[in-house]
Amino acid sequence: MEIIRQCGKLLEFEKRFPNGKMVERISISDKIIRFKAILSRDNGGIGVFQCYRVQQSDVLGPYKGGTRLHPSVSMNEVKALATLMSLKTALVNVPFGGGKGGICVDPKALSEKELERLVRKYTNRIKDDLGPDEDIPAPDVNSGPREMAWIYDEYRKYSESARGVVTGKPLELGGSLGRIQATGFGVALVTERLCYDKKLVNPAISIEGFGNVGQYAALKLFEMGFKIVAVSDSRGCVVNQVGLNISDLLAFKREKGRLSGFPGGKPAERIIEVPVEVHIPCALGHSINRDNVDSIPSGLKIVVEGANAPVSSHAENVLIDRGVILAPDILANAGGVIVSYYEWVQNREGLYWSEDEVLGKMTEKMNAAYENVVSYASEKKIALRQAAYCLAMDKIARAIGFRGAQ
Repeated sequence: MEIIRQCGKLLEFEKRFPNGKMVERISISDKIIRFKAILSRDNGGIGVFQCYRVQQSDVLGPYKGGTRLHPSVSMNEVKALATLMSLKTALVNVPFGGGKGGICVDPKALSEKELERLVRKYTNRIKDDLGPDEDIPAPDVNSGPREMAWIYDEYRKYSESARGVVTGKPLELGGSLGRIQATGFGVALVTERLCYDKKLVNPAISIEGFGNVGQYAALKLFEMGFKIVAVSDSRGCVVNQVGLNISDLLAFKREKGRLSGFPGGKPAERIIEVPVEVHIPCALGHSINRDNVDSIPSGLKIVVEGANAPVSSHAENVLIDRGVILAPDILANAGGVIVSYYEWVQNREGLYWSEDEVLGKMTEKMNAAYENVVSYASEKKIALRQAAYCLAMDKIARAIGFRGAQ
């Protein structure tokens, strides 16, 4: 990743670690697991699915990262996302490293029983590489408490110490209050702070993607009094320039399974072309890219990355040249891994906190990380992403140095 090399130069790694090849050590994965899972289908057929788990770095603690279920999952994607997780956990000061997993599958094309068998096969194949002190999966795209429960249950067949092996579990299996909404709430918090710092009063906001992250980001911002004028999911986009009623929109989505047809808004072709001051991409990676960045209206002031890597490097350069502020994913969507850490702590202690306690602690960590990034960016006169990467890389590098592993 070019930005990691750039940040290594800014941090003068060559002078501080002359023989350590620190940039390579931070960016190269510790272990890559790749295999095929063969699934017996309900109709008697056979399905073959490519599976991955990348353990990127355990310098600061056990590997930590989500498991995504999507037909576009690839090795390169999983490796990049695992690196982002290493940087994210370092930035927000939780004692984890980085990892990521994925299965190349369209979960909507499988029955629930087929999907369960696939997730259990996946877990069984990597069970010797998982553990509460080794590697701790979590939800990601198209996975949630149900899938984490399957991972937990499959793993516990082979280990007595299982409760902390996965986070994002149902409450009944040791999940944490506040975990479901944590990522979206964290995105909303960063959005609020940036709007305040940049003196944006009542900005028009659009949110791309209305899964877990997008829904809770929208709900929190709506409760804060922000005006959300456009929201999209995989089936369409709805717009209301006066502001969408997010409570009504959520109810409609849960009933119909889609946004299109919502009576409180009008359909739009592409959300990226809706004129707003703040855009929050919460869908897949590189949703803002070389092909569509020039379609973004000129009034855009802030982009908050709710998804992982939703802005390509080319698109980011274009937006920065236009004066757009980008809140990087390793800061903006870190609420999920923070509360995953709290779930892991609660599992180990056997003592569980209230939702207010969990989200209050998350807010403290998010605020501290935000202030560190903004302050460092101002001091060094660099973009927020560079600042976030530099702070995270510096922590990892210092930890490697203290461990005497140069």
